[in-house]
Amino acid sequence: MPEDAELILNPDKTPLYRFAATLLAVLSWLLFRPRVRGASNIPTSGPVLIAPIHRSNVDFVFTLFISPRKVFFMAKQELFGVPLLGTILRHVGAFPVTRGTADRESLHLAEEVLRRGQALILFPEGTRRDGRRVDALRDGAMFVAARTGAYVVPVGIAGSDRAMPAGAKLPRFARVRVVVGSPIEPPASAGRIPRSQISAKTEELRAGLESAYHEALAWP
Repeated sequence: MPEDAELILNPDKTPLYRFAATLLAVLSWLLFRPRVRGASNIPTSGPVLIAPIHRSNVDFVFTLFISPRKVFFMAKQELFGVPLLGTILRHVGAFPVTRGTADRESLHLAEEVLRRGQALILFPEGTRRDGRRVDALRDGAMFVAARTGAYVVPVGIAGSDRAMPAGAKLPRFARVRVVVGSPIEPPASAGRIPRSQISAKTEELRAGLESAYHEALAWP
């Protein structure tokens, strides 16, 4: 998808969105009994980047509905060519990104969503990881936040690695706890923002993400 291509976003909660949201909520409750703490930390308006821990392929499910806002996320371009699935994905907040392209395209699309004042899910770890420690993050999330003025909200999710471990084809019964951390202000500067400032904010995000994750892990 070239950078000048039109990005189609429907900010409305359409009937199909509400149906899909209800279905996912019911299935999540039956399988995972999810509980959420700190959802009020997500700003109710303006651009916000929701930054969850990434330990399972089902993490995005627990992140989509922790806010009353409609939240957007990226999905592989190929999925939008599947009959019916592509329509459903657009209604629940997905937008396409071409698999195998450079990170620049993904960041460009993320910036466009946030510049329109929307909420966006972006996994700051980049890829699924293991363990309780949150290692150094890439600067991508804070770079996008700096360019769009979006707040960044760390989200810890405990139990999703048991709900759908790496390699599993279907989810399993498991308790899931979600802790939403305090929003982090984007890097700010009168001119070009120094890389050191973005790196410092990235470390602040890493610490906030680890704190939220450990709180979720300790929640019975």
